[in-house]
Amino acid sequence: MTDGRPEDPMPKDAQPIDLLIIGGGLAGGLIALAMRARRPDLRTVVIEAGERAGGNHIWSCFASDVPLSARWLIDPLIAYGWSGYDVRFPGTTRSLPAAYASLTSDRLDAALHNAMPAGDLILDTEVRTLTPTSAILADGRTIQTNAVIDARGAGDMSALDLGWQKFVGMAWHCAEPHGLSRPIIMAAKVDQAEGYRFVYTLPLSATDLFIEDTYYTAGPELDVEQLKRRIAIYAGRQGWSGTDGDRIETGVLPVCMSGDFETYWTAQAPGVAKVGLRGGFFHAMTGYTLPDAVRVALAVSSLPAFAGADLHDRLHAMALEHWRGQRFYRMLATMLFRAAEPEERWRVLARFYRLDPTLIGRFYAGQSSLYDKLRILTGKPPVPISRAIHALGAATS
Repeated sequence: MTDGRPEDPMPKDAQPIDLLIIGGGLAGGLIALAMRARRPDLRTVVIEAGERAGGNHIWSCFASDVPLSARWLIDPLIAYGWSGYDVRFPGTTRSLPAAYASLTSDRLDAALHNAMPAGDLILDTEVRTLTPTSAILADGRTIQTNAVIDARGAGDMSALDLGWQKFVGMAWHCAEPHGLSRPIIMAAKVDQAEGYRFVYTLPLSATDLFIEDTYYTAGPELDVEQLKRRIAIYAGRQGWSGTDGDRIETGVLPVCMSGDFETYWTAQAPGVAKVGLRGGFFHAMTGYTLPDAVRVALAVSSLPAFAGADLHDRLHAMALEHWRGQRFYRMLATMLFRAAEPEERWRVLARFYRLDPTLIGRFYAGQSSLYDKLRILTGKPPVPISRAIHALGAATS
């Protein structure tokens, strides 16, 4: 930085850019790290609109979400890990043995700063226009490259029929040890009037927690102050007297029931390769992107060469295959939102969490087998039969 503007990533004597990633969040950041590890001969540049890469996030995953052969990519980003987790529903509490880990945006930002050569991680810079081989910045400069990836998060999602998983998370410092040794990833013994709601709690130390109030509703509106108050009330009811910390995270994740994939893919920057939420690489029932972000990062970094149109076609084909593979999860999302009354939706998840832990793991990884799907759907449904049949019939796209 000299006059307040970022360094020019293409001075006259610089190596040409092979891959330009727009967006330094989870999806874009993992691609950049994979490229630096596996293709250091190629120049990868990241442009991020924020003041730091990764934003302000904690991303969590089960061990089964990421294959062992791919763990090298996320292991440096993991700040916390546990050997199991709990779920709590009215009348049911269950401890499951699956390993669970949390990655932080702080570690992603540090990893990118360590891995990227000077000038190749460009922060605090807005992009105005993209083509398959160039980016026009907000200040008018044009950056040329062999290929562009748009990783800027959710774009225009109007072509999709969506519900929403919304949350506010807060650091919470307890005055005394809280006594938790493992995460509570769903505590649904809370008011369910608005739709399926649960509280998610990570024990970060003997006295520090990260508490998240999460709920599924039809609209994306998020009342941050209301959820902060609910978190404080919940902490008090658990006996965790203390104070909120300096970390607050918010999120509004899409839960997809159906839609027009091609319209969604081409809604912004036609012809440009896309990843993350913008590319449709998310779990239709949970909105989570981490397993797909790892898979896509490794796929991109294994390509023999980079050209704008070819990269677009390859990622489009991956996204279309992913869309087709998510049909079962879109059907479940439709049942949750269209077959169950809002105050009864928790019963769908309570029944699910009585199933085999390995089935649950495959579900979150988006790898449910045919047997898994049959097992999830068979038995007494926790929603009215007639409404379930109608919802299943509607979930065809």
